Amino acid sequence: MNSRVIKGAVLAVFGALTIAFGHLFGLDLDQVALLGITLGAVIGLVPDRSLVERLLGFAAGFVIAYVGYALRAGVLPDTDTAQAVAVFGVIIVAMLVSVATGSRVPLWAILVGGAAMVGAYEQTYAASPSLFLTDAPTAATTVLLASAMGVVGSILLGEEIVESRHREETSRHRDEVSA
Repeated sequence: MNSRVIKGAVLAVFGALTIAFGHLFGLDLDQVALLGITLGAVIGLVPDRSLVERLLGFAAGFVIAYVGYALRAGVLPDTDTAQAVAVFGVIIVAMLVSVATGSRVPLWAILVGGAAMVGAYEQTYAASPSLFLTDAPTAATTVLLASAMGVVGSILLGEEIVESRHREETSRHRDEVSA
């Protein structure tokens, strides 16, 4: 338990460092630090597929959502229906990527990547869709840096989490067999 507290504190320090790095590089990470750190930590901590496959999923989802915004800004009218079409399209493409890879790239990781872009950019987009070319790259770089910090911070926690889950599964299996 004490090691989990220490490792959790390390992840919290990574969150604080994200804001510090943002100020160092002139990025406004204050708005997306918690979002990015937590989504990055999810990618790092969930013991489903390899870390590379989870990162590929995150990246694919991020790019799919980014392209969704580009289509909304450049092609689709600014209506609720167009937004619904964009959301539908992004989720369908995410599912197709997962299916095309035989689920080696997990759908959940693709959706987390999409959520990172949406969480960092939706409010800005809603305020001024015409500024997509200038605002979207800023939102993307800030949340990607924060997410990277979450992944790196979670790597310190990851192996213990996987081992703990394995012990739980083994114990649960023994309980089911003896019942």
